Amino acid sequence: MVSCSRVLLRKYGNFIDNLRVFTRGGSGGMGYPHLGGEGGKGGDVWVVAHNKMTLKQLKDKYPQKRFAAGEGANSRVSALKGSKGKDCEIPVPVGISITDENGKIIGELNKEKDRILVAEGGLGGKLLTNFLPLKGQKRVIHLDLKLIADIGLVGFPNAGKSSLLSKISHAKPAIADYAFTTLKPELGKIMYNDFKQISVADLPGLIEGAHMNKGMGHKFLKHIERTKQLLFVVDVSGFQLSSQTQYRTAFETILLLSKELELYREELQTKPALLAVNKMDLPDAQDKFHVLMNQLQNPKDFLHLFEKHMIPERTVEFQHIIPMSAVTGEGIDELKNCIRKSLDEHTNQENDAYHKKQLLNLHISNTVSYSEPPSKNAVASPRIDIT
Repeated sequence: MVSCSRVLLRKYGNFIDNLRVFTRGGSGGMGYPHLGGEGGKGGDVWVVAHNKMTLKQLKDKYPQKRFAAGEGANSRVSALKGSKGKDCEIPVPVGISITDENGKIIGELNKEKDRILVAEGGLGGKLLTNFLPLKGQKRVIHLDLKLIADIGLVGFPNAGKSSLLSKISHAKPAIADYAFTTLKPELGKIMYNDFKQISVADLPGLIEGAHMNKGMGHKFLKHIERTKQLLFVVDVSGFQLSSQTQYRTAFETILLLSKELELYREELQTKPALLAVNKMDLPDAQDKFHVLMNQLQNPKDFLHLFEKHMIPERTVEFQHIIPMSAVTGEGIDELKNCIRKSLDEHTNQENDAYHKKQLLNLHISNTVSYSEPPSKNAVASPRIDIT
């Protein structure tokens, strides 16, 4: 019987990215002492990745208490070797990280049909166990989803990320003129004429202090970890969350976004990044864009004007900076081309690095084989003098 635990949820909107579930392997079957029969092993509990599965579907489909595998069959006269209990499979989306109650990583499922054993069935009764079966393993596990995408959109609320995603892909995120329109991650795909597809994740907007889990904090930041590249989206006119918070210019916005990434996990800043400067259709946008470009090209001339806690250890170097407007469509084609170019360049670099590594390993292998001394039983080849 398959049953699902009552779960601890972290969710925003109808999107669930974390479940805590209880699992139990099946007990083994009874042995048969008089004839030396062995009971069947209990079934195992596996977590299996499926492309079209979500954690919300999992929660809705199994609204009970736990996942339990079947018991092994008892040994009997007609079948001295009991059959194994039925395995239990927990269907989860691709991109799941599995941890135990202590936070130790059990494994990750990054592609369709990946599977991980999380609770092993007990042994059947045999001579070693005095023909008594063993119980299956009980385990509490956490299923943590981290989206996998080529590009992750990074920006403060209301920077126009959702509008941008709807322009460059077939996604239809909710869009409105207020902060925090995006309450759950949205995935879209950019389609190119040669049938190339690039996945883009629009993630909930950051606010200052996100690294400390303020706002949507870690719910946002953890999804960036598995994106190949980052696309910063900023409003050319700057950003102000509310009348009670400080106004930030576009340059300050970029500094603060970089700082939040750095404080959450420094490795995020090593990802290749592009910058989309949105809302270029607004009055004075061109003047503000020229000011921003000057600041980005000469950051050290301006950093002394800001509070120390705002300044990241290293400023992000953007591979491409594209002025655009999600409203008018200005710059959208250029942005799509730059995204494609940046990803292709990154893929080529990875391939070159892989081939260099393979050649180095081959060279080392050949060097080792040539340097091995001849065995004692080796016969020396006769010397031939050429005159």
